[in-house]
Amino acid sequence: MGPLIPQGIIAAEWSHVIALMLGIAFGYVLESSGFSSSRKLAGVFYGYDFVVFKVFFTAAITAALGLIYFHYLGWIDMNMLFVNPTFINSSIVGGVIMGLGFIMGGYYPGTSFTGLAIGKIDAMVFTGGLFIGILAFSEIFPLIESFYKSGSLGVLKVYDSLGISMPLFMLLMIIFALIMFVVVTKIEGRVKKVEYIKIHYNEYKIYHFCSSSIVRRSRSIPVAYQRQNK
Repeated sequence: MGPLIPQGIIAAEWSHVIALMLGIAFGYVLESSGFSSSRKLAGVFYGYDFVVFKVFFTAAITAALGLIYFHYLGWIDMNMLFVNPTFINSSIVGGVIMGLGFIMGGYYPGTSFTGLAIGKIDAMVFTGGLFIGILAFSEIFPLIESFYKSGSLGVLKVYDSLGISMPLFMLLMIIFALIMFVVVTKIEGRVKKVEYIKIHYNEYKIYHFCSSSIVRRSRSIPVAYQRQNK
């Protein structure tokens, strides 16, 4: 049955519309969950808040299990799914750069746009740096293309590289996730607490991409402050 667009079940012209709708829904869920706060992502590195880790690890496992079941039920052909080729050297360097950006800025690209949408200045600065980085990378790419493509491993999947089956890999990942959830919960218990309080305020906000009208509304946002354990 799936993928829907490559097999002509849904017209290719709808791909961008569907992507936009999914993006808006994803951004709404992020902001509603408090992920527009830089403290959430920074909390993973400082050990006081692992909500981001738990949520995205759970999402990854849920999506992977869904694909496996859909494949076995014949609802989706996994052989038609695009998998990015692996370039190990540039992946390591890129991971280090992204990790430094996470811990210094408290955002990753998705959450920076949710922060930008509600008018956070730090998110604006981070998003501006994001576009500057994209432009700089585009300009210098011809100079670093050979390094970027070095260490090519082709289309490599983790379970193939480990020499195990996909179902066994998913079982191990679920067990690993459960263990990690217990570990990070214990870490949170040992690190000084961070409380999130809600401040109610009125704001004027422009709903980008959705409406050109200015809407006044009353809402609450999470504000974190640190308090030493007594």
